[in-house]
Amino acid sequence: MQRFNHLITTRPHQVRQVLISDLHLSPQEPALVQAFLALLDDCLALPALKRLFILGDWFEVWLGDDMYLSLLKEKRSEDEQMAHWLTPLIAKLKQLRINGCEILVMHGNRDFLLGQPFCNLFGGELISEPYTLTVGQQSYRLEHGDALCTDDKKYQLFRKIMRNRLTQWYLLNKSLEKRLAIADNMRKKSQQNNATKAAYIMDVNDEAVRQAITDSDALLHGHTHRPDIHQATADKKRYVLGDWRLLDKDTRQPKVSAVIGAVTDDQHLDDRLNSNNLSSDDAEFELYEFECLIR
Repeated sequence: MQRFNHLITTRPHQVRQVLISDLHLSPQEPALVQAFLALLDDCLALPALKRLFILGDWFEVWLGDDMYLSLLKEKRSEDEQMAHWLTPLIAKLKQLRINGCEILVMHGNRDFLLGQPFCNLFGGELISEPYTLTVGQQSYRLEHGDALCTDDKKYQLFRKIMRNRLTQWYLLNKSLEKRLAIADNMRKKSQQNNATKAAYIMDVNDEAVRQAITDSDALLHGHTHRPDIHQATADKKRYVLGDWRLLDKDTRQPKVSAVIGAVTDDQHLDDRLNSNNLSSDDAEFELYEFECLIR
């Protein structure tokens, strides 16, 4: 697998779109936050980048946009706002949007309460799943991936309940303190349930994949934390993005590693910068390994 770092130093003008998932960002994992900021710096250096997709589980947990918006609503001091761990992320994303790159965000199973008001802070857009992405002459079906794990009956029932608008209204009308307690309880139950589940149950179901890919040329998702390229059918592939992992944590050079996706093409740079067409016939999609040394 090619390295993304090598791609952006050898062919930066060819990178058109970047796709990531399962970052699981939180203040408890500053290394992952640092790595995401590093990726955004890379994106800012790409002259023809037009889209950044975040395909779910951007955050380890998201209990409502008021987790951050309350800082603005309550008119907290500038120092307090700047000290919040999300502020640097928002600033870089906003700069990326100003540079002309769309930021498209999809819900995952951990951040389904993420709302458009938070995305408005950096000019982002919430997108529904499935989402169709055209690459060259092929259509790619994008989704988070948890809906494909149909063998996990208990989880699918839980997902159906949590994605219900009435349930979400109920949760968002609880105090943040109560939401934290509910989330902590659900997390503990999930860990207990997953500890006794067979590995295949938490992976995608082959028949669900075949049904999902029926009207598309390829399928791209995350969620399973099993990055790979699979032959979904005789002529269609399934691409799996990876989760962001802190490696060599106890060494002098810890690093974060992730498998991400990128759409590239070799259309002339001036043509790309002056065109609204996000995918020429020469565009290609590939998985890349992204690494960031943590200092």
